[in-house]
Amino acid sequence: MLASETGDGDVIQVVSRAFDVLRCFEGHEARLGNLEISNRCGLPRSTVSRLTHTLTRMGQLVYLPRDQKYRIGPSAVAMGTTMMKGLQLRNLIRLRLQDVADQLPGTVGFVIPDRFQMVYLEFARAANALGLHETTGSRISMATTAAGHAYTAALDPAVGDALIAEMEREMPDGAKLLTPRIEANRQHLREHGYVVACGLWSPHINGCAVPLWSPQYQTYVVTTIGLLSAMYDEKRLHREVAPQMVELGAALGSLLEGADGDIFSNRLDRKSLPVTVHNNNKIIKTEAMNDLEAGTRRPRPARSVRAGDGRR
Repeated sequence: MLASETGDGDVIQVVSRAFDVLRCFEGHEARLGNLEISNRCGLPRSTVSRLTHTLTRMGQLVYLPRDQKYRIGPSAVAMGTTMMKGLQLRNLIRLRLQDVADQLPGTVGFVIPDRFQMVYLEFARAANALGLHETTGSRISMATTAAGHAYTAALDPAVGDALIAEMEREMPDGAKLLTPRIEANRQHLREHGYVVACGLWSPHINGCAVPLWSPQYQTYVVTTIGLLSAMYDEKRLHREVAPQMVELGAALGSLLEGADGDIFSNRLDRKSLPVTVHNNNKIIKTEAMNDLEAGTRRPRPARSVRAGDGRR
């Protein structure tokens, strides 16, 4: 198979498809057969059969003869565990999330993007939280959640538009939800530093999210919260929840800036500059430009930081 068949000359199709297969396994205990994998990722069953055979030989998958299904293998688990250990500030992030969860009856998360989904790296939940039960490793839709809307709004418009165009080809229903809201999300993020999404994922759930730049991942990560809409309508989200989430985003941004991130070889060191934004009269820090960006990028406030790969 030629990479040009995908329309992206720099993408090796077989590698992309192998990761598509691995993404089908939502949790460590997920068991899937070739037909189920084929249905989930839209690949021919013969292609899936070859990929699962190869991934099994590599230890990324394990075949269960009794069930005639596959599950995530030891190599994949070890890889994920190694990366999570490399993120040495996990406990600090979890504590920050819990501080907010103790004040708001919802699920607070720290998520990263993966294709058209967002994946929970950490979460915290109040004892009286209702409606959301996400855990570490859970995936949520980019198109229907506050976290996904915040992430896409944080990207440079050209990058975000390209992502939505790709979503239109592969997940048209999701793109239909995201496209009419993207400009309003971008404007609100520029002006206020957060994004809300109400009733998209579920009519009973409203969410608020703040994107922040991660030097470790060289992309945006998002801190988000989901709350029952019956308790927190959109006005209450803006009035009571958003200030706490913006403050949480600033705190997590400082943690990420100070982390070693030694397992990510492409980390670019950045220095923090205090920039005053009109948000509860607080000072929120943003990073300065690094040497590679100095000629091409302008410094931006923390709520609209940028990456060296086309993201802002």
